[in-house]
Amino acid sequence: MALYNITTEQEFEEKVLRSSKVVLVDFWAAWCPPCRAMAPILHDVADELDKIADIVKVDIEATAENGQLAGKYGVQSIPNMPIFKGGKEVERIVGMVPKVHLQDVFKQLSERK
Repeated sequence: MALYNITTEQEFEEKVLRSSKVVLVDFWAAWCPPCRAMAPILHDVADELDKIADIVKVDIEATAENGQLAGKYGVQSIPNMPIFKGGKEVERIVGMVPKVHLQDVFKQLSERK
C-alpha cells in the first residue's frame, strides 16, 4: 500500500517532492468530519492505484512542522489535497470528492508526460 503518514518536512521531501509517482497530499485534522469521511476513500484509492500513485497524509496539528508545511502550501481549509507530479503541484482538490473522481484524476495525471 502506498499511503504514508508523515510528520517532518524531510519526510515530505522524500515521499512527495522526490517521488517518481503522482502523489496526493492530504492535509487534514482529527476534528474535521469531512477529513475523516475522506480517509477510507483515500485508503481504498491508495490500495487500488499503488503502482501509479502514492497518498501522503499530513495531520496539520500533529507537529509544528506539519502546521508549517500546511502554511507553505497555502492550506486555508481542510481537507485540502494538492497533487504533485515530478515534485511540482499539478492540481488541487479542496473538500470531499467521490472515489471515482480521485481515480480519474490519478489516471489522467499518470498518463500525462
